[in-house]
Amino acid sequence: MRRPFVNPTLGLALALVPAVLFAQATPPAQQPPTQQPTGQQPTAQQPPADPAKPAAPKLTFKSTAGMLLVQVKPAETAAFEEMVAKLKTGSATSSDPQVKQQAEVKAYRSAEPGPGGNVFYVMLYEPATPGAEYNWLDVINKTLTPEQQRDPATREKYLKWAGSVATMNILNLTEVK
Repeated sequence: MRRPFVNPTLGLALALVPAVLFAQATPPAQQPPTQQPTGQQPTAQQPPADPAKPAAPKLTFKSTAGMLLVQVKPAETAAFEEMVAKLKTGSATSSDPQVKQQAEVKAYRSAEPGPGGNVFYVMLYEPATPGAEYNWLDVINKTLTPEQQRDPATREKYLKWAGSVATMNILNLTEVK
């Protein structure tokens, strides 16, 4: 009675042997690029990434007005409000017009509690520059000196500020006329 079980099992094991051997085979070593013969054009290659090119914005608006609906952890409202104050004061003194514009952000705190006791904040950006960076920590970082950026206390503040946010929603706004 054991024979009907043994034969299919043995057949399956033999069928899987090539797959196991193929999976264990090491890929062939890559050959170093060969030198082009004199007089021939080199083949087209992917250009290296431009290190001077700035990174794409992490948080941006697509319209000329935007709003962030932010839920802040109840025990972290002081940290969030400290960050908003730093954003406004640092941006106001910046020489970069896109950063300076963010000093005009209007921040509102809701009197009603949110889910889980979170505190609602509304951050209104009007005007907003489509495609500009609106990530608060990145904007604040642009207002700091290199020494301030390297200061361990700055990192601690950034961690505290980032940890204060429970959730955030972005709204691109269009004025109704």
